[in-house]
Amino acid sequence: MEYKLAPSILAADFAALGEDIKEIDTAGADYVHIDVMDGMFVPSLSFGMPVIQSVRRVTDTFFDVHLMIEEPERYIHEFAAAGADGITVHMEAVKDIDNAIGHIQKAGKKVGVAVSPKTPVSVISDEVLKQIDMVLVMTVRPGFGGQKYMNITTPKIKEIRQRIDELGVDVDVEVDGGINADTIDTVLSNGANVIVMGSSIFRGDIWENMAFYRKKLGEYA
Repeated sequence: MEYKLAPSILAADFAALGEDIKEIDTAGADYVHIDVMDGMFVPSLSFGMPVIQSVRRVTDTFFDVHLMIEEPERYIHEFAAAGADGITVHMEAVKDIDNAIGHIQKAGKKVGVAVSPKTPVSVISDEVLKQIDMVLVMTVRPGFGGQKYMNITTPKIKEIRQRIDELGVDVDVEVDGGINADTIDTVLSNGANVIVMGSSIFRGDIWENMAFYRKKLGEYA
């Protein structure tokens, strides 16, 4: 299993976003995690296609685009054209998950499916797991940065990893929310292998933070 670090630019300095992305890139980020919020599925608003298009010019690193929007099927091809490499949609937000998966695959992008903390991972069927590349288990309520890790999500990480292993499919388990020095071992030991981190990376010295968490992931590789 390959372990990946995915800094979330929601916690970056928006006045120097390109520079922050270059810094995490050279410090060894595997993914750049980009949260897209519409003010409907979640209360907040964030990045849209123009921002993704703009920052795409500063790095070739994988853009892990997390759509926290209603009916994401409407915009999949636009986000793909803007520079997304992987597109994750929420089970709670799609009308037809198979249709959404088809749109992402047709656009030639990696497919992710997300669940919010109160949504059981059982809503993701085995047939869906056989079609996708990643499951994102939200470990905080979607829509706000800087929240505390929700311990109720830990069994969900373990459960979805066990199901993936039992099916024998090559699917990553990503976690997003409240991951820091106190919680990273919890998620890694329960089966997560793609770690989204915001303030833990961008608050303070980015290089030192990246080095610390890359070393931590290396302990599990």
